[in-house]
Amino acid sequence: MKKLLLSFLLITTLGFSYNSNNSKPTSSFINEVIVYINGAQITRTAKISLPVGTTQFTFNKLSPNIQESSIQISGLKSASILSINYGINFLTKQNKSNQIITLQDQIKVLNEAIELEDNLILGYKEELSVIQTNRQLGNENQVVNLVKLQEFATYYRKRITEVNNLINKSLKKKRSYNKQITEIQQQLTEFNVDDKEQTGDITVKLNTSVPHQLELVIKYNVTEAGWFPVYNLKANSINTPIELGYKAHVYQKTGIDWNNIKLTLSTSDPNTNNIKPDVNPKYLNFINRYSNYNSTNATKNYNYKYNPFIKTVSGIVTDETGLPLPGVNVIVKGTTNGVATGFDGKYSINTNGGKELVLSYIGYITETLPIHSSIMNVAMEADVCSLDEVVVIGYVSNSTSNTRSSTYKKKEKKHTSNGDIIEDGITTRRFEIKKEHSMPSDGEITVIEIDNYSIPAKYSYYAAPLVNENVFLTAKIGDWEQFNLLPGEANIYFEGSYSGKTNINPQATTDSLTVSLGVDPNVVIKRNTVNNFKKTTFIGNNKIVNKAFEIELKNNKRSPVDLVLIDRIPISQNKEIKVDDIVYGTANYDSKKGLLEWKVDLASDQSVSYKFSYSLKYPKYKKINL
Repeated sequence: MKKLLLSFLLITTLGFSYNSNNSKPTSSFINEVIVYINGAQITRTAKISLPVGTTQFTFNKLSPNIQESSIQISGLKSASILSINYGINFLTKQNKSNQIITLQDQIKVLNEAIELEDNLILGYKEELSVIQTNRQLGNENQVVNLVKLQEFATYYRKRITEVNNLINKSLKKKRSYNKQITEIQQQLTEFNVDDKEQTGDITVKLNTSVPHQLELVIKYNVTEAGWFPVYNLKANSINTPIELGYKAHVYQKTGIDWNNIKLTLSTSDPNTNNIKPDVNPKYLNFINRYSNYNSTNATKNYNYKYNPFIKTVSGIVTDETGLPLPGVNVIVKGTTNGVATGFDGKYSINTNGGKELVLSYIGYITETLPIHSSIMNVAMEADVCSLDEVVVIGYVSNSTSNTRSSTYKKKEKKHTSNGDIIEDGITTRRFEIKKEHSMPSDGEITVIEIDNYSIPAKYSYYAAPLVNENVFLTAKIGDWEQFNLLPGEANIYFEGSYSGKTNINPQATTDSLTVSLGVDPNVVIKRNTVNNFKKTTFIGNNKIVNKAFEIELKNNKRSPVDLVLIDRIPISQNKEIKVDDIVYGTANYDSKKGLLEWKVDLASDQSVSYKFSYSLKYPKYKKINL
């Protein structure tokens, strides 16, 4: 009785402590949500009666993922705020959806059924124990006759068999129940059900000299929400414009359902580091093995954002010239989950919930990229600090001939093809969705169509057989800045069929955006080494290697095609390596970059071939990276 009384007093004390400041639990309702690339701003309204003096209100059953510094309250009239506090309430539970409640109730029923079968099995085993303990017949003074013995034997055999069958039947039911529980738990995992049930509370202390009926507007930012773009690129033929479908995949797992809210999508990310960098003097000195030297590389502006729905990532890792890099370590950051690229530079890795990939290779700068797409091709840069001797020439180009204006008039409103409002700010764009939306806090994707564009495009074929012996159809889009696109994955549909995926990266500094529409198997290319061109020779201490290649093209389509063919001749970075006797035929040759370019017009069923050659001279006792 004393223990019961003590427990009651403890509970009463806890309850009193939680509301000891005469705080009034106050309901509020979500009216509007602005979803950022990473995070969201919630706008709530609450009607309160504010008497004269100081009164404390607690807005409860909020998200446990509120960023406290972002809380704003307006609609105060002449009242003033004395304090604002945010805290986690472990006593108030989150509301669950009916679907989740039903599934969790099913698990409870199944667990009770398993417990019942366990009790039956225990009873059956006790019965077997009693039978086995009392199976001795007769005693020293009494002999059991044969008929009685047969009756007992028959009974024991029959009953033991029945009991064992009943035990097996119960075990079978248990296995079935456990299988159902596993399936329901997997479904709950698919729904991203979080066992944490705590909520957030915002406690506000207000003071006024005049009573008011107020409609407060409460704004705050939350994590565990965001959106990312997904594009559909459709082209019926190479003579028609590209149809670009721009969609947003919105998700939220803030702990609170969003019901019938006004939704706005923003291209902003309030979690980005907005502090400008400082550049300090650079002092040069010689490096020896005892030096404590760390090279510093600039933080790259990839503008890619983490996509929590990517489960597997694959791609190709190349060097700065486009050649595949075998043996590159690709690791999910913060884990031991990693793979190495194959001889062709390809890799595939399960993300297992990770957020970033780290790519490392000896002699190259380590890359850390957010997991943003199921296809992540990476070109790694050589680490010049690892070279024994380098000549660094620095220059800054002040050319403005290709500079594009990125300044927009504030609050310039346009409309999408769906009638939604587009609002361009100075650095961001907002899409105000006219249709109200409801989104449960389960982390599932809600697809919202933002806009559709019909874009004139110049189609051409592209081939670089040195890297990939396939011919790719590309579409070049001009004046693409007007669409204000974000980097993202695109599904490709060509001539009515699904052709695969590609990535759109509008952060390029070129005047046009080139999108790869996939491989066209009807245009065939082959790059062959001409083995009988010349042999390797030696002159003094030097070795001379002669190289020659032939590229063959054939158009098996019924229509002519325009094709850009790219290859290259190596460039020496060492005075001991000479590249001479360059023959490139009809190609346009960029001697600074070593790139060869042919612009080819291929008629239907036409075949052409191109040849080029060069010679290398270098010390015979050294090796070069051919």
